[in-house]
Amino acid sequence: MLHAIKPVSGKAYSNPVTKGARDVEYDVLSQVTRLLMQAPRQCHDVETIRAVARNNELWTVFASALVDPANLLEGEVKSGLLSLARYALKHGQLVLAGKGATDVLIDINMSVMKGLRGAGAA
Repeated sequence: MLHAIKPVSGKAYSNPVTKGARDVEYDVLSQVTRLLMQAPRQCHDVETIRAVARNNELWTVFASALVDPANLLEGEVKSGLLSLARYALKHGQLVLAGKGATDVLIDINMSVMKGLRGAGAA
């Protein structure tokens, strides 16, 4: 999906020779999703703010990579993932404004992770 995750990847890029792009994407999504799951679901805590900010950063990177002309994903897949990115970013803003919970963000990330593992459509 992308090649520009490095700013939010942390340890996921520790050994790029042994990891494929899908593995790296999965690892980064897993790290961010874990932050969301460990933080309070409502925005009453700095942990939630940090987790949602990381999720927003990740989905911004995804969206940027998806619109890159070098991206080789099918048009329909790109379109679907861009829609998810827009929704995730919009919902993240609602959470930060105290008008939503992180459950939807967790669900989106988990669905994409399943898709990356071939366990269902993302």
